[in-house]
Order: sequence, then structure tokens, then C-alpha cells
Amino acid sequence: MEKLLATLHAATWVDLTHAFHEGIPHSPAFQPESRSVVSTIERGPDGRPTGFLSHEYHHVGQWGTHVDPPSHFVPGLRHQDEIPVTEMILPLAVLDITSHVDGDADYAITLADLEAWEGTHGRIPPGSFIALRTGWSTRWPSQQRMMNADSSGAFHYPGWSQEVLSTLFEDRGITACGHETTDTDTGAAVSRGDSSLERYVLGTDHYQIELLTNLELVPATGALIVATWPKALHGSGFPARVFAIY
Repeated sequence: MEKLLATLHAATWVDLTHAFHEGIPHSPAFQPESRSVVSTIERGPDGRPTGFLSHEYHHVGQWGTHVDPPSHFVPGLRHQDEIPVTEMILPLAVLDITSHVDGDADYAITLADLEAWEGTHGRIPPGSFIALRTGWSTRWPSQQRMMNADSSGAFHYPGWSQEVLSTLFEDRGITACGHETTDTDTGAAVSRGDSSLERYVLGTDHYQIELLTNLELVPATGALIVATWPKALHGSGFPARVFAIY
């Protein structure tokens, strides 16, 4: 165990989590966070500190960098407390489509992109966590830039495709996926009320992490990802702390 700990401490650690607070980018379906001070640290008559600092938070489960368990979209499938800790540390593969997104904000990853990645790095192993790198997290913390709405109100941001997700979950046997945007589906699809790709992912009884960051600091392959969140009984999603080790 000491050798394992020494190996981990010698590795590079990358935080893939945005700090959450009032006013951060979020789905327009949700109200923003509010928080209040419940108690503070004061000075007693003798000058010594007394009391403690405590806050009360009000926000939806899907807030900031967060986990979406299967039950978020599919009744009867696993809640966040039912996902075992063995699924919280996984091999990480990063699919980088930033070069496409730079010229097309509506870009959805293609099977050709996945095949090109595997041609360079090898076949994605079963049990992996696949992160879609789009560069979109550089727009944080601007709600306007993250949603990228046009004059008609339609959103424009990149996302997954059905062909790639089907290949990853059904053929490669991955355990989870994640992305930098607020949604699995592209902004154009979400604007039409289409969340079919998120429903597909969660319908496989696997989880996803939304609003990842710092993926440019992680290699395409060879890292581990650790994704954790509070164990809320029958929870349908919650802010997560996610980091990579390589």
C-alpha cells in the first residue's frame, strides 16, 4: 500500500471540476443557486474566536460539474447512491474534437473521429470513462457564451452523436462518459426539445458527468479519472468532484 501511495503522489493530478457558485452557467430549465450564512465565527469577550462558519445552499442537483445517474432520465434505473465506488475510478480516454468545433459550434463527434482516435491510440478498453473534449469550458463562467444563442434564441454548442455513443456503450463496453457542455446533445438539438442522446446514455444504466474542465491538461490515454459525489438516498444528480491522475 505504501508503494501504491508513493506512485500516486509522484503522478500528475488534474482537477476537472468547476467551482460552483451563484450565477454559473446552467440549463435554462433551472433556477440559479442561492446561499445564505447560517452562522459565523465571532470574537468573544476575551478576543478568542467562537462559533463556526456555516452556509445553507439552495440549488438543483444538476449544478456545476455534476453527475447524472440513470434515474435522472429513466425511472427504475440506478440513483446516485446506487452507483458503486468501483465505478468511480476508471481508465480515462479523451476524445479531442476542438479542431472541428473551432469552425463549427454545432459539431457532433462522428464515427470517423472515433476511428481516427483509435487508429492512433488503440481500441478503447472496456470499463473506460470517455471524456469529449471540445474546448467549450474556456467559455466558463459566462452563461451567454456557454449557451451561445443566436438572434432567434436557438443554442449552438457541440455534443455527442448517436453513432459514437452506441459504439462506445454497446461495442466498446465503456462505463461512463462526460463532456464540457451543459448537455449530452448539441445545442441545436436541445433548442428543439431533443434530449434523446442523454436519454440514451442514462438508459444504458450508466452515468455521465457534465460541465467538465481542464481536459486539455490530460493526455488522450493513460490517465485514471476519479469521479465522486455525495451519497444522497435516491438522488437524481448532484455536484461532483472529478479529477484525473496520470
